[in-house]
This record gives sequence, structure tokens and C-alpha cells, in this order.
Amino acid sequence: MYFRGPAVGLSYCSFYLAFYFTNKYVLSILKFTYPTLFQGWQTLVGGVFLHIWWKLGWVEINCSSRADIVSWLPASAFFVGIIYAGSRALSRLPIPIFLTLHNGSEVVAYVVQRIFFREFDVDGYFWAIIHLVCSGCYKIFQKSHKSSLLSDLDQQYINYFFSVLLLAFASHPTGDLISALEFPFLYIHTFHGGCCASGIFGFLLTLLSVKLRSSLSSTHHLSWSFFAKVLTAVLSLFVFEMTLNVPLALCFLTCALGEALLVYTERTGA
Repeated sequence: MYFRGPAVGLSYCSFYLAFYFTNKYVLSILKFTYPTLFQGWQTLVGGVFLHIWWKLGWVEINCSSRADIVSWLPASAFFVGIIYAGSRALSRLPIPIFLTLHNGSEVVAYVVQRIFFREFDVDGYFWAIIHLVCSGCYKIFQKSHKSSLLSDLDQQYINYFFSVLLLAFASHPTGDLISALEFPFLYIHTFHGGCCASGIFGFLLTLLSVKLRSSLSSTHHLSWSFFAKVLTAVLSLFVFEMTLNVPLALCFLTCALGEALLVYTERTGA
């Protein structure tokens, strides 16, 4: 990835927006709510593309140590929890609320659910909290393995293929495989295009995220992440059907203020 300076951040924001919009379209508009299949497809595309880029010499991957791979498998299990629960939550919640809960804590999720929403989707918030817990556990595990020889791309390479195997085995017991055969848009080109786009956008977003962390300071990385999330949340109001009421506005402000505070504390070292 030969992006430099602002081009990295702008590309990251573009693919962040495209990834979440495409996922929301497939999950909410087309209602393809079978996460073992949808997330399995995304991780398969990401893993295959990453493997091809590795063989072409465009990225460097070093997964030769079996001990390092085995030691990372618990993190890969958390990764599966992140994408599975995130898919469930995003299919039921508006993007601004999902991003707010994604950045918040269980307390924030509980307050938003209990106080601001008289009518709400319990399952959506439940999966958002599971997504949040898995994300936190994944980050803790990742920080505890800083001394590992595995790079960020090595870790993602393992995550992809572990996810494909686990989700493939889980697709039948969960009923996703059988239910997907009755999906009304199974043979519609818009569904095929959305699935292909989600896999490719997810792969490119991963590469740009790694590039962003490696080429910029942590402050600049968080700043671009903040901009991407705010941009995605704002534009989702015009693309997807939702009403900008007081609760949703409060969720959006919570998301923006939380991200801004994170950038500020990182910059000042507080």
C-alpha cells in the first residue's frame, strides 16, 4: 500500500464509510441476517486476498512459528465474537447508535437503552454489548502480546482463517445455512454485489488501518478514526431510513464527544 500522508487517512475514511454502508445495506435493507454466512464470506475474502497479496510480495506475513500461531488463537476467538455480535447488532440498530455503543462501555449502553428509548430492540443492544465485550477482551489480549513476533497483518491473517473455519462449522447448528437457502434475494444481483463489495471493502479497510497505525502517530491515527466515524454516522442519516430525534441526537453527540476526548487525552498524555 503506497499511500502517504493525508492520502492514507482519506482512503481509510472512504473505505470505512463504504464498509459500514455496504454492511448496513445487506443486513438491514436486504435483511440477510445470517452472520455465520455473511461474516464467514467476508473473512474468506479477506483471508484469500491477504494470502494473494503476500504471495505477490505486496505485504509481509510471517506465520512460520506454530507456537506464535497457537498463542494467538484465543484472540482469534474474540475476533469471531466481535464480527458475529457486531453483525447482529448492526442489522438491528442505526449506524450512529451502533458506533456510539461500539466506542462506549456497558454502562453507556445500559443508560441509552433504559433511559432514552422507551421502545427498543433488546436483541440489538444485547449483541452490541457482546460485541463491546469481545472488542475489549481482544484489545487486552493484543496489548499483552506486544512481545510476540506476530505483526498486525500476521494476527489478522490468523484471524481470517480461524474465523472462516469456525463460522463454517457453526453455520449449520445455528440454522443460518438452511434459512439462507430461503432468502428471497439469494439470486438477485444487488445482493451478490453487496456481498462482494463488503468483503473487498473490509479487506482494504484492514490494510489501510494497519498502514495508518504504522505510518502515523497514535494521535493522528485516532484523529482519522474519529473523523471516519463521525462522517459515517452523519451521512447514514441521509442514506438510511431513520428519524433524527432527541435520543438519536444524544447518541450521536455521545459518540462524537467520546472520540474527541480520546484524541485529546492521547495528545496531551493525560
